[in-house]
Amino acid sequence: MKTRPTWPRHLAWATLGLGLLGLLGWALRPSPVPVSAARVTVGPFVDSVVEEGRTRLRDTWNVSAPIDGYLQRVVLEEGDSVEQGQTLFQLEPSPAPALDVRTRQQAEDKLQAAQARLQAAQANLDTARADQRFAEAEYERYRQLHQRNLISTAELEQRQNQRDRQRAVASSAASGVEVARFEVESARALLAVASGQRSEPDQPQLRVRAPVTGLVLSRYRCCEGSVAAGDPILELGSLDDLEIQVDLLSMDAVRLRPGMAVNLTGWGGEPLSGEVRRIAPSGFTRTSALGVDEQRVPVIVDFARELDLAALGLGSGFRVDAEFLIWSADDILQIPTSALFRHQGEWTVYVIEEQRARRRQVELGRRHGLVSQVLAGLAEGEMLITHPGERVAEGVRVRVDE
Repeated sequence: MKTRPTWPRHLAWATLGLGLLGLLGWALRPSPVPVSAARVTVGPFVDSVVEEGRTRLRDTWNVSAPIDGYLQRVVLEEGDSVEQGQTLFQLEPSPAPALDVRTRQQAEDKLQAAQARLQAAQANLDTARADQRFAEAEYERYRQLHQRNLISTAELEQRQNQRDRQRAVASSAASGVEVARFEVESARALLAVASGQRSEPDQPQLRVRAPVTGLVLSRYRCCEGSVAAGDPILELGSLDDLEIQVDLLSMDAVRLRPGMAVNLTGWGGEPLSGEVRRIAPSGFTRTSALGVDEQRVPVIVDFARELDLAALGLGSGFRVDAEFLIWSADDILQIPTSALFRHQGEWTVYVIEEQRARRRQVELGRRHGLVSQVLAGLAEGEMLITHPGERVAEGVRVRVDE
C-alpha cells in the first residue's frame, strides 16, 4: 500500500503559525507618539524688548506764594494755556487781626510809652544841639586866637575835637527822635485796629506771573484765603517737553544704547516712533505682582520731532507700550523656541525623519520671545517637534497632530 507524504500539511501549519505570530507582533507593537510640530522657516527677525512706560514732562514749574498773604481766587484751571508773564494769581496783605480788651489796653500803654520816649528823645536832641552850637562858637574863637599866635595848636585841636564830638552827639540824638517817632506811629496803627478786616481796595497787591509759556498741569489752591510763603498754588509745564520713562529690567537695559529706535503703541492711537535719549546710570528695586524683587533701570525715550503731541491728545502721565528695537534682519533661519531643550549641556531639537524623532544639536543666535535664530544644525523646511514630552526619545515613532 502506498503512503501519502505529510510535508504539505506540515507546511500549512507552519505558515499559519507564522501568520499568527506576525499578527500578534503587529498588535503588540507601540503606537506612534502624538506630537505637535513646526517647520524651520526663513524670514524677517526682530530682536526687541517690550515694556510699559509712562509719559512725563521733562521740566515743570511749581509756582508758589512768595510771601505770606491773602490769596485771591485762582481762576485758571487745569489744562488752561498761559503765556510767559501772564498773571497767574494775586496776593494782598493779610487781614488785620481783631483786638480783645486786654490787647487794646496793652496797645494803649505802648502808645503812651512811645510818646514819652519821643518827648525824652526830643529833649535830648535840644540839649545836644545847644551843646553843638556852643562847641562851634568855642572852636571859632580859638581858631581866631590861633591865627594871631595867642594859643597853641594843641589847644585848637582840643576844641576841634570837642566840636566834632558834639556834632556826633547831636546826630545820634536826631536818630533817636526818628526811632521814637516810628514807635509812636506803629503803636497808633496797632491801636487803630478795632476788628479783623481785609485791606482796603486801594492797597497794593502782589501779582505773581507765569515764568514760562505752557499749560496748567495742577491747581493746588483755587479758593481765596490766607497762604504762607512757599505754599504751592499751580504747576505749569509745556507739552513740547513731553517724554516717556520706561523702567526696564537691568538685564534688558544693558543691551540698549542712546539713539536706538523705539516703537510706541498701546496709547490709544496709531503706532508712533521715538528713540532712546538717556539710560539712567543707577537702578532701583521694585517688587513685581508675583512678589519678586526686580532690579529696574529708568530709560528715557523722546518722541519723534515731527509729531504734534498736542494734536494727538497725549499728556503727562499717559500709559504707552514701548518696543525697543535692538536688532533686525531679513532672511533669518528661525525656529519656535518651544522646540529647544538642553541635552548634555547643548541646545538640542527633535527632527522628524521618516516618522521618527531624531535628536540633533543646533547652534543658536539671538532669541526673542517665541522665536530663536538658528546659526547651524538645521535647514529650511525641516519638521521639528515642539513641546517634546517624556515619551519622545531618539528613534521613537511619532505622529503629528493636526
